[in-house]
Amino acid sequence: MKTNHLRLSGQHFLCSLLIAAVSVPALAQGGRGGQATATNDFYRFNYTAGEEMQPIKYPEHPIETKHEITLHGETIKYTAHVGFTEIKQATSGSSRGHLFYIYYSKDGVTDRSKRPVWFLFNGGPGAASIWLHMGAFGPKMVKMQPNGMALPPPYTYVDNPNSLLDTGDMVFIDAMGTGFSRPDKAAYGTEFGGVDNDLAAFGEFIRSFLNEYNLWGSPLLVGGESYGTTRAAGLAGYLTDHDMPINGVMLLSAVIDADASAGEQRQLQTLPTEIMTAYYHKKLPPDLQKLSIDQIAKLAREFSSGEYLEYLFDGARATDAQRNKVAADFARFTGLSKGFVLSQDLRVGLGPFSTELMRDRHMMTSRLDSRFAGYQLDAGANNTSFDFSNANIEDCFLTAFEAYLRNDLNYRNDNIYYVAGNAPPWSGVYNTVTNLEDGFAKNPNMHLFVGMGYYDFACPFYPVEWTLSHLKVSDEIRKNNISTGYYEAGHMVYIDQSAAAKYHADLEKFVQASVPE
Repeated sequence: MKTNHLRLSGQHFLCSLLIAAVSVPALAQGGRGGQATATNDFYRFNYTAGEEMQPIKYPEHPIETKHEITLHGETIKYTAHVGFTEIKQATSGSSRGHLFYIYYSKDGVTDRSKRPVWFLFNGGPGAASIWLHMGAFGPKMVKMQPNGMALPPPYTYVDNPNSLLDTGDMVFIDAMGTGFSRPDKAAYGTEFGGVDNDLAAFGEFIRSFLNEYNLWGSPLLVGGESYGTTRAAGLAGYLTDHDMPINGVMLLSAVIDADASAGEQRQLQTLPTEIMTAYYHKKLPPDLQKLSIDQIAKLAREFSSGEYLEYLFDGARATDAQRNKVAADFARFTGLSKGFVLSQDLRVGLGPFSTELMRDRHMMTSRLDSRFAGYQLDAGANNTSFDFSNANIEDCFLTAFEAYLRNDLNYRNDNIYYVAGNAPPWSGVYNTVTNLEDGFAKNPNMHLFVGMGYYDFACPFYPVEWTLSHLKVSDEIRKNNISTGYYEAGHMVYIDQSAAAKYHADLEKFVQASVPE
């Protein structure tokens, strides 16, 4: 039996908080927000269980298997290492937990200073690294349709033509309470909760990992998606402060500053993505529909930060003429009726937009990837019944990964691989922009790449642009060290084959800029 609170793709908790106004207590439950019932819940880890917990069978040494893959005409032979890194309390040296990882290292490397090492992860509380691993960067990927739609089961995996193995070695890390990562005692789990504790745990993982594999002379890159961008930005400063400066930071589908969505700005964060979604589904007038995607994105920004922002700023001082003009333009850009826009007080949130845009077809657009539309169970609702794009990919990833882990990587156990929703509780507002700024100030050779999907409602591109434009960095760093990429896809840009190829090409340029000759 699969309970509802486990079906949320856990990498998206922060974006759920900011977009859907999920309460902190609900977030801490690690699912769709419901409290655990009195019935047995066989899929949830209990951090208040005291001393009793299911043991993990840690291998004495990392399990190693040999493989090869051809990427862009080059055959790469590599070793996969499956293991756990012990996280110790610094003062006593006592073990507090183990983080699960899968490490891919290119064979035959003699000069480690020329071979970067990627540390890759998904969200903080709630998501294992399976998404970046089996969707974006690992040597194997879940087999899907070219646009990212799932194929019928049984699900399988194939070689990934966009694996990052051609740019460096890769370490996929599962945060505490996700994947197979567990505290040594249930009560220790809370020691890993919260942004600061999480950064400390990952910092200790990286330090220990560099020791274990003798990689101290290697260029270091960190990369996160969704909630993982909170961690990646934070590590930029944390690692520098602990004498482990890194070469580059990659953020995909990011929200690293909650203030980018605060107050009336929350009305702006989804509007450009609503406009892009209406454009994709051909709901705009012919003169707008004939524009290129970059042209419509430019107009979306201009309307949101110009006429619409001025209206929001004026509030009750806005004239009737101004209100009617903004409502008409809002309707023109979003494909909605002017009457509907007015009924929403010119503040059309994600739920009403997603159900109204295609209501005539009984369809709802999706949150993670608004290109995908599914059947709306409640035709009269102003909120979607579920996230169709999330349902599209949720099951196929775990099925394919479990088969890959056992058959190709020779790692087997009977523990639950927590894809989502079982990390230690977090609370509060998350902002690691200051860590990123601190990292740049102390390590001006560091580079940053930020990737954004035009059809991502979970972590929309517009607030990210706002955050980047307000970074406290020098003009030289802003010009030479920070780059961005935009993709015609949603939250997980890599599930779309054409977007994935463009994304990989952008990351190759990022690595070349980040790693010295």
